[in-house]
Amino acid sequence: MHVIFDTLIDSFIENKIGIAQHFLSESLALHLTENLVFLYRDNQLKSAGIGEHTVLKINNLSRGDKIHWLDRKNNNIHENTFFDLMDDFVLYLNANCYTGIKSYEFHYTLYEKGSFYIKHLDQFRNNDSRKFSMIFYLNLDWVASDGGELCIHFGNKKINISPNSGKTVFFQSNELEHEVLLTNKARMSITGWLKG
Repeated sequence: MHVIFDTLIDSFIENKIGIAQHFLSESLALHLTENLVFLYRDNQLKSAGIGEHTVLKINNLSRGDKIHWLDRKNNNIHENTFFDLMDDFVLYLNANCYTGIKSYEFHYTLYEKGSFYIKHLDQFRNNDSRKFSMIFYLNLDWVASDGGELCIHFGNKKINISPNSGKTVFFQSNELEHEVLLTNKARMSITGWLKG
């Protein structure tokens, strides 16, 4: 796994956006996708809001994704395997890059056809605990006409990243504004933050 960890970290150091293929094994990605699809069909995904829990606002004009938090208390074998992987990554990141990450949080994310998320930073105004954003894409057979790219802004420059299954994206939460462009079919991922 350290080779994949290094790929993600090295591309982050070089470009401010880390990208790695197959950070999640194909088997784990498939099981997590099945979990997400089940939760969606069982109406367990909730509309995502803007802001922290105490001031959370639902605004479909800003973002249209539906989410469900991963939690070891769910006692799901595949979620726990994901958390074990994240524990290994955080230990490796802290040991090699001295990042001081102490915790993390992740949720399943599903954008239904016709939804999007406007340009934003992944950090709250009064809470800077989110240090790094991570996205693990779960979309098999994604093609350019499906839309739904992650658009990352560097000043006047933009980089579009397709949400193909197996791709992991990693960047600083307080530094890069980004948006999810209009998706033309259901778009799935696990999204979360490494926290200081």
